[in-house]
Amino acid sequence: MEAINSRFPKAKRKGNGSEQWRAALFLSPSWLLLLLFFFVPAVLTFYFAFTNMALTGAAAANTQFVGFQNFTNMFQDATFRTSVGNTIVFLIFSAVVGQQVMGFLIAFLMNGRNRVFRSVVGSIVISGWVAPEVVCAFVWFAFLNDTGTANAFIQGIGFEPIAWLYTFPMVSVIVANVWHGTAFSMMVFQAALGDVPKEVEEAAMIDGASAWQRLIRITIPMISGSVVTNMVLVTLQTLGSFTLIYALTGGGPGNATETLPIYMYHQAFVNYQLGYGTAISLVLLLIGIVASLLYMKLLKVKL
Repeated sequence: MEAINSRFPKAKRKGNGSEQWRAALFLSPSWLLLLLFFFVPAVLTFYFAFTNMALTGAAAANTQFVGFQNFTNMFQDATFRTSVGNTIVFLIFSAVVGQQVMGFLIAFLMNGRNRVFRSVVGSIVISGWVAPEVVCAFVWFAFLNDTGTANAFIQGIGFEPIAWLYTFPMVSVIVANVWHGTAFSMMVFQAALGDVPKEVEEAAMIDGASAWQRLIRITIPMISGSVVTNMVLVTLQTLGSFTLIYALTGGGPGNATETLPIYMYHQAFVNYQLGYGTAISLVLLLIGIVASLLYMKLLKVKL
């Protein structure tokens, strides 16, 4: 075969080129779709962030390039700074701490249990994840309402009712989002824990390692890749969380739960300042990129 190829090098190159063109022809519809629905919107979004584009008024009829004016106004806006702080708090306690820790704990406690137990617990946790965010918002609104289940319980044990959504609004949306999204982390950690060799844990047990030592020094280091990967995915999902917060509190009371997606919505579709709202989306994108790079650097170190 090598002798034949050496005798007909031109024919071989021609065949490879033909296969490449055929492959490119078959892939061209997907490339076209990516161009139309991904690259073009991304370029337009970047451009609109530097314009005064609006839905109404003179700017709607005559959009102009304004440079960094949107970003200058943004960083001078106290509401924007509040929304950045709310976003960071919501991200840390909802994604990095809440969903990661709860997902790992549930997966760890389910690891090695019988099939019926895992099926029942897994189904209960996943039921909150598969429900739409607006449904989860109404579930938690009913639970935390003045006459809801939470106040009925604390009144039953002799305490005064609490206006949860007004007194502890950020805590309320964080708990609701953790309840909604923990199932994803649970499934990631279930798969990771299932790949940990039992022989390693048994050898550590024979050497006298306690359960806590086996967890810290064996289990967690061996699934560190899954931990960081899950952190990246959960972070990106949490940064874009809009429906749950908007349906539950609308960003209030005041600006107490107004994260960047809520602030962007108010500026773009309530105040009709599309250019300004698009500029806010770039800041949100930048936060996601920075967080992802930090996680990927951590992943590289762990691996």
